[in-house]
Amino acid sequence: MGTYIEWGALLNIIVFGLLIGAGLPGLYALGVRSLDTSSRAVGRNALLLKVAAYACFAIVVAAILGALIFIAAGGH
Repeated sequence: MGTYIEWGALLNIIVFGLLIGAGLPGLYALGVRSLDTSSRAVGRNALLLKVAAYACFAIVVAAILGALIFIAAGGH
């Protein structure tokens, strides 16, 4: 049975799936939380929280666009 399963490839799929499947939604949630908290913060903290939120959103959008470009280019 071990000859039919490529364990290295399986590990890559599991790690990538966890990173994208849990990491990106978690990063998006962190951005939403930062943006919500910034509405109640004052001064420099509010600005830093907004910048952090928009950075999280930018990373999520970049990952999505990168995946779309990868798929459009052939996906190999």
